[in-house]
Amino acid sequence: MTAPATRPWPTELRLDPAKKTLTVAFDSGERYALSAEYLRVESPSAEVQGHGPSQKQIVTGKESVTIAALEPVGNYAVRIRFDDGHDTGLFTWDYLHELGREHRAKWTVYLKARGY
Repeated sequence: MTAPATRPWPTELRLDPAKKTLTVAFDSGERYALSAEYLRVESPSAEVQGHGPSQKQIVTGKESVTIAALEPVGNYAVRIRFDDGHDTGLFTWDYLHELGREHRAKWTVYLKARGY
């Protein structure tokens, strides 16, 4: 785990007009464009992640999902409300950074699990 003083901190959250892509910029200079589908299927909620790595669920049928709202949660996270009604995952700054940094690997695992 990265020491708190060196953790990237978000400087911008920008939702595109179609509500299909959330761009997250960090003070480290990193910038990630994360699709609504990717965020939905990697939601940190217990519904998706389970209560341990072996319990993770593969969520399908979210190709058309959009982001209905972004709600700040304290100083550490954002709740993403999706148009399919899902809103129980809190996306911490660290988790958003992880999703951006590990996008290729996580997306590949998701697509393979779906049979692509």
